[in-house]
Amino acid sequence: MYAVLAGGVGAARFLRGLTAAVPGEEIVAVVNVGDDLTLHGLRICPDLDSITYWLAGVVHPEQQWGRADERHTVADELRRFGDPGWFTLGDRDLATHLHRTARLREGAPLSVVTDEIRRAFGVSTRLLPVTDDPVETRIHTSDGRDLHFQEYWVRERARPQVAEIAFAGAADAEPAPGVVEAILDADVVLVAPSNPVVSIDPILRVPGLRAAVHQSPAPVVGVSPIVGGRVVRGMAHRLLPAVGAEVSAAGVAAYYGDLLDAWVVDDRDRDAVATVEATGVRAVATDTMMDDPEVAAALARTCLALAGGGS
Repeated sequence: MYAVLAGGVGAARFLRGLTAAVPGEEIVAVVNVGDDLTLHGLRICPDLDSITYWLAGVVHPEQQWGRADERHTVADELRRFGDPGWFTLGDRDLATHLHRTARLREGAPLSVVTDEIRRAFGVSTRLLPVTDDPVETRIHTSDGRDLHFQEYWVRERARPQVAEIAFAGAADAEPAPGVVEAILDADVVLVAPSNPVVSIDPILRVPGLRAAVHQSPAPVVGVSPIVGGRVVRGMAHRLLPAVGAEVSAAGVAAYYGDLLDAWVVDDRDRDAVATVEATGVRAVATDTMMDDPEVAAALARTCLALAGGGS
């Protein structure tokens, strides 16, 4: 069984490749919930939904998030009433949020609702929110504001200088049912090429998660989200300095520290292999740009081979 710490589009693309390398039923993705928010009375889980849509083959091909063949009739009508529209929800996407919100109000935990959604989309990979409890990634800006991550990333377009990053609620959260067991029982634990600060950190901040990764007998293999000294997507280059980490393939490996047994970098960062291996972490370089599904599958196979779990 393969456990994957996951968040964002990078994780979704990696999981697509992993499902081409091993049966989807053998994969459990432990997914970040720090990006989740409530808008128009609806509970929205961007990382869980993006991964679901990617694995179901219904993601918007250009955006790489949201639904393909989407319409925005409701969003357009909301603007009639003065909605600022900084976080646009498509009509198809709304159905997912409506179902989730209704079930949560009935008392179903997020992990149960997530399982209902992934089954409805025909996704065989098990998706587990890291916790059923509310956790929010908060961005404290240098000009004194306290922003929800989505406000910082979507509304402000990651322009404000970041002074500090906090994970509200994480210290009091409990792992969702099955999360710790998935990590402890895994043959391989994989850290997806996600933003280490706002996708992986919120997972590891939930009590018991980092300990489970350390206690698991499985090798832990991560993939660098930095390619050629630059982020592939997102704003990691703005957030890594805020936590004292270098924006480089070796810098992210150092940030994860003793969590890793092995680290995969892009061919363009081949020089980082020796730096990483000097810390006692095995490292290899390969093509990590997953625009092509075959590249994503090859990357997954490289990770498994490095772990001794496949070829």
